Amino acid sequence: MKTIKDLPAHSRPREKLREKGASALTDEELVSAILGMGTAGMDVRTIARQVAGLIREHKTGLTLNHLLAVPGMGLAKAGQILSAFELARRYLLKETVKIMVAEDVLPLVADIAGKQQEHFVCISLNGANEVIEKRTVTIGLLDQSPVHPREVFADVIADHAAAVIFAHNHPSGELQPSEADRCTHEQLTEAAKILGLRVLDHIIVAKTGYYSYQKTGLIQ
Repeated sequence: MKTIKDLPAHSRPREKLREKGASALTDEELVSAILGMGTAGMDVRTIARQVAGLIREHKTGLTLNHLLAVPGMGLAKAGQILSAFELARRYLLKETVKIMVAEDVLPLVADIAGKQQEHFVCISLNGANEVIEKRTVTIGLLDQSPVHPREVFADVIADHAAAVIFAHNHPSGELQPSEADRCTHEQLTEAAKILGLRVLDHIIVAKTGYYSYQKTGLIQ
């Protein structure tokens, strides 16, 4: 196999990427473009061919140990591959989540149910009620988390969202909304109306279960 240096300039992965775009590269060429160069006695194309094979075999199950088993792949090069995977997972490979009922929200906020501080979360959705983004807006002390509409809606507007869902946890385990919860909800709902956003639900979660404003008739 020819080394990268033996190839005509226009056939080298990075030059080919520049001229034709990443979609024109083979799996091996994409890996070569990420790695850049090989090691003493091991050309990058040889390394890339084995790494591409592992990616096809293990897909999202690819691990650091898989990569380190390839001759010429040290921690730095393996880290480059896994970091590229993680960035793609975070920003390009998100599964579409559509919210139809309150129970659809629960997996998205399960991480705050047992927190010892109150976390206020805002979920932005498109016109088809598909999740665009979930953000923790504030983290409070014990059982209170002051929330301001500006903090809640700034990113929602940037998302070009059509609707929102609010969620927060009650560290005490009490599921009923407090008077402060009701005031915050009313304030945010009024702000959403002004911005042309629909409020689909407001969920309170705790280890003991959940409470839905929509299911209990507080949101029409």
